[in-house]
Amino acid sequence: MALDQSTNPPIMESKTRHPLHQIADTPTHKLLLKQWLKEEELILSRVSHKESQTDSVRREIAQLYIFFFLFHSISLLLLFHAASSSSASSASSSACKRSWIPSLCSLVSSLGIIWAVRYKSEVESLLEKLLEREKEDAKLLRKCVEELKKKGVEFDLLKEVDALRRAKSLRVESKVAAVRKWSARDFVTLFFFSVSCSVLAMIRLILCE
Repeated sequence: MALDQSTNPPIMESKTRHPLHQIADTPTHKLLLKQWLKEEELILSRVSHKESQTDSVRREIAQLYIFFFLFHSISLLLLFHAASSSSASSASSSACKRSWIPSLCSLVSSLGIIWAVRYKSEVESLLEKLLEREKEDAKLLRKCVEELKKKGVEFDLLKEVDALRRAKSLRVESKVAAVRKWSARDFVTLFFFSVSCSVLAMIRLILCE
């Protein structure tokens, strides 16, 4: 009886050990925890890098917006000033005949800026998708780390890792199956194209009236 009583405390102590102590004594669980923590740090650094890239692209898009409106505003003001200065009918007729030159310059510039805005918008969309995927990966990995720390040696490596892979594959399948709809970027492109057409009409009106 004395022997049984003396062996019971170590048995109870081993059963109630903290999960982190259990992980420290189990090489496979310890190695997995180190790997996951290192991977989590890498994902967080990639998230930070992609956030800075997204902010930089958004600033470039804003600069293109400003340049678009400044360019057309200054061009129209210069044309209006030139048309007002040459009040003679012969000069006005000559300016109207040559109106295709500023119209062509305006059209080419507008299309170039619209293409640049569209390209930067696509880059922004791609970065946002990559950023969302990285954040979801970090969230899934953090959940697995918490489960491992909470369960200790009771953590089923095969089951939990397989569940993590299934969650990632289901996320990819749901994104592939999603149907693309009109986005704000498409409406921005249409808006800029409409403004460009309006500018062409105003150039014609200024030089020929």
